[in-house]
Amino acid sequence: MQTFTYRLPAALQRDARVGSRLLVPFGRKRLTGYIVALHDELDRAAELTDDAVKDAEELLDAEPLVTPEILEITRWVADYYAAPWGEVLKAALPAGLNATVEQVLEITAEGRDELARLPIHRTATAKARALRLLADEGEASLRSLARHVGEARASAIARELERAGWIKLTHRARSVLAKAKRRKAVRLLPPEAHAQTESQRALSAAQTKIIETLMSEGGEMAFTDLLERADVSAAPIQSLERRRIIEVFVRDVRRDPLADAVLPDTEALDLTEAQSAALREIEAPMREGIYAAFLLHGVTGSGKTEVYIRAMRAALEQGRSAMMLVPEIALTPVFSRRLRAHFGDRVAIFHSSLTTGERFDEWSRLKRGLARVVIGTRSAVFAPVSDLGLVVIDEEHETSYRQHESPFYNGRDTAIVRARQAGAVVVLGSATPSLESFHNAKSGKYAYLHLPERINNRAMAEAEIIDMRASFAKAGKPEIFADELLVAIEETHARGHQSIILLNRRGYSSFVLCRTCGESIRCANCDVTLTYHRSESSLLCHYCNLRRAAPTRCPSCAGKYIYYVGEGTEQIEEILQRRFPSLRIARLDRDTTVRRKLFERTILEFGAGDLDMLVGTQMLAKGHDFPNVTLVGVVSVDAGLALPDFRSAERAFQLITQVAGRAGRGRLPGRVLIQTYHPNHYALRHAAAQDYQGFYEEEIRYRRNLSYPPFVSLASILVHGDDLGRMQATAAEVRRALDEANTEQSCRILGPAPAPLSRLRGEHRIQLLLKSRSRPRLRQVIDMAFAEAATRGADMRAINLEIDPVNLM
Repeated sequence: MQTFTYRLPAALQRDARVGSRLLVPFGRKRLTGYIVALHDELDRAAELTDDAVKDAEELLDAEPLVTPEILEITRWVADYYAAPWGEVLKAALPAGLNATVEQVLEITAEGRDELARLPIHRTATAKARALRLLADEGEASLRSLARHVGEARASAIARELERAGWIKLTHRARSVLAKAKRRKAVRLLPPEAHAQTESQRALSAAQTKIIETLMSEGGEMAFTDLLERADVSAAPIQSLERRRIIEVFVRDVRRDPLADAVLPDTEALDLTEAQSAALREIEAPMREGIYAAFLLHGVTGSGKTEVYIRAMRAALEQGRSAMMLVPEIALTPVFSRRLRAHFGDRVAIFHSSLTTGERFDEWSRLKRGLARVVIGTRSAVFAPVSDLGLVVIDEEHETSYRQHESPFYNGRDTAIVRARQAGAVVVLGSATPSLESFHNAKSGKYAYLHLPERINNRAMAEAEIIDMRASFAKAGKPEIFADELLVAIEETHARGHQSIILLNRRGYSSFVLCRTCGESIRCANCDVTLTYHRSESSLLCHYCNLRRAAPTRCPSCAGKYIYYVGEGTEQIEEILQRRFPSLRIARLDRDTTVRRKLFERTILEFGAGDLDMLVGTQMLAKGHDFPNVTLVGVVSVDAGLALPDFRSAERAFQLITQVAGRAGRGRLPGRVLIQTYHPNHYALRHAAAQDYQGFYEEEIRYRRNLSYPPFVSLASILVHGDDLGRMQATAAEVRRALDEANTEQSCRILGPAPAPLSRLRGEHRIQLLLKSRSRPRLRQVIDMAFAEAATRGADMRAINLEIDPVNLM
């Protein structure tokens, strides 16, 4: 983890504080840096001299944006995950708050003279137009110049004009996109604020209406709202302001993500004995103000959320704050409304679907202490809450807590460390805990809390496996739906109940095949086939988003026999709508949930009974509580079981168990039908039996025998780039360096080999895996090898290192 030392000029020394940002020279560029430490003198041990240290140029923050708690947790993330600290700090701030640096051009006196000397026939050249722009504007950014002379030529023209002495180039921080929204408002002043003679003067009818309207709204209103409600012009408001009867001022306006939300009832619920016992265990270390970690293992529908809310209330009553992480945006509408109903405006929301303004306002409320509870996805782990007393990680097993781009980190594990640093209690909740977390509970690293039964002793849904081999034999062809599932759908809706149909594959057809030459249509950038999306009549790559029109002929042989193979959620929805035309069916997948409001509306409509069936991907499987759902149909999970990843069985088990948990949560019994061509697979057998312990014991045996987590620490090294030969050479160099560093043979090194997805977004991908029973030794070998590979000319910018990867594709 590398940091850089700069000198603070005298003008900046008084206001510069740890956590503030600076504009600094870095090579030939100007970059935004974060102050992580202040020193009175140079660290001579670092062999720095006064001449080698550059001056910082500009202080960007009057008040530090990064709090001490965030500085501490980002330092840990950077160190543990071998991520650049600056990138982690940038990720910790809300989108739109990170200022970027831009070049600013200013014309000199010599430049004005040159412009005046130019003959008429030369004033239309690009250089002359640039000088004219700067002469008229005084200064302009390089981006503004590009709009006048073309983006391709702007940089070259600027350098030529600077060399000639006609312009001066400087750098400055570009204005941030996110800032407080301000709005003009009006409020009544107390009687003592205006003179006695003014208060006794008669008021006009318009002025009287203004005062009456303000009084009806508590004495304060937005300026435009007052004009509309009182039906007056601005003149009588200005007159009252001059008489000191009212005051016109500017106030911050909160952009509330839940401004128009309908909140649920907060009726008091009686806890079960198991819930009460779990809550007592959680509250004990909270009262002492010490760190403790709990795994709350509760079957679906056992009331984990009620335990979370009661624990949050306990943290707030102690004057501390609380954080709740959820794996996906899909879970925030319901959970955030429930928390808002309980805790009011003390709740702030964090996720990427918020607008830039909403995210900034929620972040600001937390930083100022106006909100004490934060709920959000993985990035909420960096929320600027102070005096953290409780951290809840719901559905802790979910892989979406892992960030799959730089900076790589796991939100779940980072939240655990943040709780430890704050002396807070952390609760990891799930009906299907990750094997690592359950193993930690068995070894005593986490305290184990169990909720073995559903609320009110409601029965778990009965699950059945449908052998699709028998359906194939009966029909003589592959069938999307078995007769048993279609009959169950019909019976369910005849009783007025709802159903959920799951297929974890979006689109209409999995791929397109030419029956003449046998070629499938593949992505030009990735080593995958294109998926057919019928609603857009297009083929789409789900990795790089490449789109192309659906073909009428084969692009390879011009054959006209185009065949669409496989099914996705779009086709499932169409088939079911055609088979059951009276049903109100909606689809939830990434294609239909681009707009946040549409997704939220669909979930709320289904919960209210305005829809009969939801068809969708795995986003339907988690956390939702629909009491009237009595049937869940799983079209297929076979593709997931076949993935070349040691966690594929665990994910299939978790997905089926979680989606099965959506059935029978009300007073009515539930039923789950699982279609598969592999009915004897242990993951499916245990999922159908709702037997987590049985699955754990079988899966953990494989992990132990094959040396996979939790018995070893794992690291993935991915070498990627558009030049295959260069990437192969770099991967080979890294392997040689790893072998030399692994002198004690403490690590097992696999590869280099093509990654399962060998080409992605135009880049070739080569993978190496390292396993070790000693985590410190694993990092030591990697650090030594990378340092050596860099000296041998390996392209280190082409290397991604992931510590504890959750996806090996």
